[in-house]
Amino acid sequence: MSEKTQAKATSNAKVSRAHETREQREQRKEHKEYQRGRWAIYLFLGIVIICQLLPFYLAITTSLKPADDMTSALIPRTADLAWSNWSAAITEGGILKSVINSIIVTVCTTLLVCVLGAAAAYPLARRQTRFNGLVSAFILSMMMIPPLSILVPLYTFLVNINAANTYWGIILVLTATNLPLAVFLYTAFIKAIPPAIDEAGTIDGANKLQVFGKLILPMLKPVTATVVIMTGSTVWNDYALSSYILTDPAKQTIAPRVASFFSANTNNLGIAAAAALIAAVPMVVAYMFLQKYFIAGMVAGSVK
Repeated sequence: MSEKTQAKATSNAKVSRAHETREQREQRKEHKEYQRGRWAIYLFLGIVIICQLLPFYLAITTSLKPADDMTSALIPRTADLAWSNWSAAITEGGILKSVINSIIVTVCTTLLVCVLGAAAAYPLARRQTRFNGLVSAFILSMMMIPPLSILVPLYTFLVNINAANTYWGIILVLTATNLPLAVFLYTAFIKAIPPAIDEAGTIDGANKLQVFGKLILPMLKPVTATVVIMTGSTVWNDYALSSYILTDPAKQTIAPRVASFFSANTNNLGIAAAAALIAAVPMVVAYMFLQKYFIAGMVAGSVK
């Protein structure tokens, strides 16, 4: 009994060791494949990061080159770094004034788009009549019209009402061009909110305005973040309409100001590069502080 038992135990131990070795070999193989996949992802992300940062690096190095340095060297001459390009871009180019103008136009336009978009979307989402359907289709069709296609009559109208070269004129124009997309996003989001919330508010004695202001509006934070991101970035970077409506250098926003300053300094790319980098700083800083809201807003907008 003892010999048979010992032989059987020895046989089982050999089988167990062989089985265990096979499992360990498979685990090592899976671990190697996992490591290779992880390094492939790191390599891909590294390439993407380099591609994203390379233009900024070239702009920074160009901004530090003196006017007589027209070479394409990736590393500027450390002996004569032209820090004066940055001060010249501010003093001669008026970039800071343009940044302030852009902040005024962007904040006011984004605020108007959010308020008017949410207010217009609420009845369109809750009262799905044939008329409201036509209104929604009309608003959606407005998104397909290129703004520059109406530039001539638009500019003529702005001149007639003394709105050209004014803050309120460009704010109204950019609000009108960005409002259709905001109404579309708010309408889709409000449709997903159960109407029972409106009915509960009405039963408690609230009127339509109170239901919208106290119950529906606080629930629109995710889609509002999306609207703020899309409208803010579009208005800040707008060049086509702003360059025609704001021709006064004292009222110009950052995009047309940088373009005109670049055209006037084609023989000194360092100053032009410094002006472009100063123009990008506010949006980069805003993204660094608000990136979690940006990501949440983009995800909410994609789901809805």
